Amino acid sequence: MTGRADRKTMRLNSRPLAARAGAIGFCCLALAGCRQSDFPQFPANYHEYAYVTNGVSGTVSVLDVVNVRVDREIATGQNPVAVAASPTRNEVYVVNSGAKGAQGSVTVIDAEKNAAAATIPVQRNPVSIDVDGKGELAYVANSAANSVSVVDLNTRHEAAIIGVGENPRVARVSSDGRTVIVTNRGGNSVSVIDTASRKVRAVFTGCAGANDAAILPDSSKAFVACAEGHNVMAIALATEAHPERQAQADKLEALLEVGRGPEHLALKPDGGETFVLNSLANSVSEIYASTDEVGSTYIIGNGPAGGAVTSDNSLLYVANARSQFVTVYSIDDGSRAGSVRVGEGPSALAFSAKGHLLFAVDTGSDDVAAIRTSTRKLFTLLPVGRGPNAIAVKAFTVK
Repeated sequence: MTGRADRKTMRLNSRPLAARAGAIGFCCLALAGCRQSDFPQFPANYHEYAYVTNGVSGTVSVLDVVNVRVDREIATGQNPVAVAASPTRNEVYVVNSGAKGAQGSVTVIDAEKNAAAATIPVQRNPVSIDVDGKGELAYVANSAANSVSVVDLNTRHEAAIIGVGENPRVARVSSDGRTVIVTNRGGNSVSVIDTASRKVRAVFTGCAGANDAAILPDSSKAFVACAEGHNVMAIALATEAHPERQAQADKLEALLEVGRGPEHLALKPDGGETFVLNSLANSVSEIYASTDEVGSTYIIGNGPAGGAVTSDNSLLYVANARSQFVTVYSIDDGSRAGSVRVGEGPSALAFSAKGHLLFAVDTGSDDVAAIRTSTRKLFTLLPVGRGPNAIAVKAFTVK
């Protein structure tokens, strides 16, 4: 349903940083409707930053979301690959994977000072991080150690190590804090961790190249993308006994057929549908969460690698890594609603806190595209470090 993406390459990343910044600033000024007055009005004590991990540079670029500009670059550890913001404190956590087979770490960034505040050693080659709703514990998947580190964010130390399957890629914690879903890409399996006992309570096999996971907002179900095949695994999560029902163990509900190479998942905020980004089929498949049914599959772009749904559940934005485009998909209409040309190789996506901007990490051109969601047009490109790969946004007020 889509035309072939225009592959004309943007060469901003080949210029010196000063030249790139000048060209990018000119790009912003040349765009129609590029007026700060159209943006939300923020109080003086409001701060919001986007944190971008630069895997090659060993740094994190800090973007000032309020003023839409580069704030600074913070040195972290070797090969930062993932980042998460605390839901309760003004901190951001960066996963440093390190050299192959080497011990990794988590860098704690003080968001008020935008400076590194602590380094927490974990296990070998960590690749992902998720933080519980209380902001007290983080779960880090250690790909070369076949384990998950439980990090106490209050005392800033590794509190426990939980063995899982081979080459874990994602450790995702449920909103109720009772469950962590771990995708074991090398083991073609999914480990379900009970957070209270810090033990694996269930293992599900048969998910080829288990890669990404999404958990419904009510913590009742998880979906796992089986990237080396064409399936998504639906797992009903254990429930405790209540007067109106019996306790239920974790169980496999379905193995759903989607497109080839389902690498990533994008969940609607209301939990009604999960969108599967099929990287080898250049498509998006829609799964209805309540029935485990696969709805339509749509051709979306060249190498879909990251997705984000707007807070009103109406639009899905898809970053197409083998192109220079972010595609907009209308969920209600079931059709493409346009595309935005950004930098080279867009991958990770993140909305600003108020949703007026969408940030797309352009891995191939070492910049971040800021897209105005009201117009669905590029606002500006912001230069970052080398090899950007992940992004998280943190907003807060200072009293």
